[in-house]
Amino acid sequence: MTGTRWLDADEQETWRAFLWTSRLLNEALDRQLQRDSGMPHTYYMILAMLSEAPGRALTMTELAAIVRSSPSRLSHAVKRLEEDGWVRRVKDGADRRTTIAELTDTGMAVLTEAAPGHVAEVRRHLFTPLTRDQMLQFRETLRALLDSLDPAREAPCADG
Repeated sequence: MTGTRWLDADEQETWRAFLWTSRLLNEALDRQLQRDSGMPHTYYMILAMLSEAPGRALTMTELAAIVRSSPSRLSHAVKRLEEDGWVRRVKDGADRRTTIAELTDTGMAVLTEAAPGHVAEVRRHLFTPLTRDQMLQFRETLRALLDSLDPAREAPCADG
């Protein structure tokens, strides 16, 4: 392959730092939520996205898109959350083919209890090591990457 433009040393170092940082951050957040709240980070994200939706409800299709999950994986997760009484699934009155996931009051209480520890862990690993200027520069870097990865601006954070 003569046309391959390989990463130079700086790019390779940046790429690996990004890979390890994102992996280790996700693992740290998952460990904290499992330890303190008995749920994986994926379940927390589902609850959080439902809590921010109008009426604390989204169609399963909308929820899958927001949390970047396959429909089958999301269905499995929501089934587990439903068993815990944190989410309920109902059929859309206007279109019986559409299933809506709703955050229950119990689920909202669980999320409310889990949120402070989660936020503290995010702050500890993502914000405390950075100065304010570094954090703002990092945000601009992430926005540039999002513009490339999400040109339709579908990510929940893309409106910034």
